[in-house]
This record gives sequence, C-alpha cells and structure tokens, in this order.
Amino acid sequence: MKLAKVIGTVVATKKSATLQNAKILMIQPLDESLQPVGGAIAAVDAVQAGLGEIVYYTLAREAAFALPDPNSPVDAAITGIVDQVHLEDKGIIGKKRIFEKNR
Repeated sequence: MKLAKVIGTVVATKKSATLQNAKILMIQPLDESLQPVGGAIAAVDAVQAGLGEIVYYTLAREAAFALPDPNSPVDAAITGIVDQVHLEDKGIIGKKRIFEKNR
C-alpha cells in the first residue's frame, strides 16, 4: 500500500460494464513525509474518499480485488482513508540517505 492525496475526479461517459457504478478519482502519490512524488494516477475509489483526503491505494492486479468484481480492468484502487500518520523515528528520512552514507 502507498499513500496519496485525492486531487480531482474523472468523468467517463463510456467504461467497462464492471465499472459502471465506480467512482474514479485522481490521486497524487506521497512520500513518507507526505510530500508529492511522481505524477498523478487515476484510481477507482472503493471507499468513498473525498477531495483533499489522504488515502492509501493498491496498484497492479491486486487493485481489482478491492472491487465487487475482482476481474475488473483496473490498475489502481483506493482501498482506505487515512485518519492519522505518525512517524516514530525521523532519524531516517529515506532510502537514498542510507545508501549515500555507504558510498
């Protein structure tokens, strides 16, 4: 699972029959400090998330398992709404910092 922020909605007039009642949202992936990283992703909303909320999402084949029909043609699904993020140890910022010290 990864964290993201809901930044918009997608309107699709034609979509697969398995997605007829599904809401599609645009999400911005976030790093461990909740800062934007990479480009936005269109994801099917399985939890009724709203604009501006922090969510967690699943990618690849596993994303379809969050939907009523696990054979739905999706690559990304929002699977939870985040209430709080707490980092115990801020001493390690990210992988890059660890590997840079060992060079």
